[in-house]
Amino acid sequence: MFIKKITTVAAGVLMFGFLTPIGSYAAEKTKFSANVGLVSEYYFRGISQNDDAPALQGGFDYEVSASKDLTVYAGIWGSSVDFNEGGSVDGASLEADYYAGIRTTLGSGVSLDTGLIYYTYPGAAGSLNYDFWEAQAALGYDFGAAALTLSLNYSPENFGKSGKAVYYKAAVDVPVKDITLSAYVARQNVDDNATFGSPDYTEYNLSAGTSMKGFDVSVAYSDTNISPEADGKGKALIFSVSRAF
Repeated sequence: MFIKKITTVAAGVLMFGFLTPIGSYAAEKTKFSANVGLVSEYYFRGISQNDDAPALQGGFDYEVSASKDLTVYAGIWGSSVDFNEGGSVDGASLEADYYAGIRTTLGSGVSLDTGLIYYTYPGAAGSLNYDFWEAQAALGYDFGAAALTLSLNYSPENFGKSGKAVYYKAAVDVPVKDITLSAYVARQNVDDNATFGSPDYTEYNLSAGTSMKGFDVSVAYSDTNISPEADGKGKALIFSVSRAF
């Protein structure tokens, strides 16, 4: 997912700061898009976010292409969540993520994507400290027959105020006719495991996706090495359908 609260004002300031220096480029192009989807269960980095229930998701993206090699983007993405908080009125039922970044081409087949993500949980009590920031960077190389991406996400104060966190990921995508086969392995390290609710762990994911009559459909297998295996932190088969506009 890159596809996670800056306030509305702050988001506007951030976008203005990015877009102003780009306005001088004659090749500037803008693009606005939206997406909506349904997943059988929302898993984030190998851990369930909605207690064995389907989740409705969607978002909006805005891009400005300064040239064929440089694109600035910003967006918002949201999903229903359920952290099994026992029906507490102070708990979370929605995740809203705000993000902005820059994508650039470094050479033939080589790309770099850097940016910031602010994960928020509107309605959840502030004392839960759910909201958190991440900086991210992803380096990709397209071989033609396959594409490899290495990425890193860093948070100075992770979800639930669990301290510094780093998420490393290596992913490969292989197009086979109308189907894209994908796989990745990732590592989540968090300073305060007790507060986070999980030890440092490795995540594995295999998926296959295709487009059908304007809809994107996929099936994914997710697993972690968290031991002993806990509900929502182990093996899962996830189905999704989405559409972009």
